[in-house]
Amino acid sequence: MKPATGERGHVTAEAAVALPALVLALAAGLWAVAVVTAQLACVDAARAGARAAARGEPAEAVRQEVLRAAPSHASASITRENDLAKVVVSAVVRPGWAPVLPPVTVTATAYAATEATAGGSPGTAANG
Repeated sequence: MKPATGERGHVTAEAAVALPALVLALAAGLWAVAVVTAQLACVDAARAGARAAARGEPAEAVRQEVLRAAPSHASASITRENDLAKVVVSAVVRPGWAPVLPPVTVTATAYAATEATAGGSPGTAANG
């Protein structure tokens, strides 16, 4: 049985409306995955940096380790106060495949207690 002439083209019109919505939902999902991936990379980089700083490694070595583990174009801040090391990693995530989506800044902070060395204070080597 043939459809009535008034119903012809409905499937095409419904597909034309549904397809852009599906593409938009897929793009939003991919964007969310990219942001979460960058956030997790920042967390891992901050933790690695905090561990290195707690061991008493020089600030530049800590920064290099952090930036190696962080997303590209990330920034790192290392602070040592008394017996606590703090590392903050920030990165701006921009989707290269969809320039109309806004950039998102992700940040992670990690703390670690510094280890006392034989010299008495963190980051100093013992003489002898």
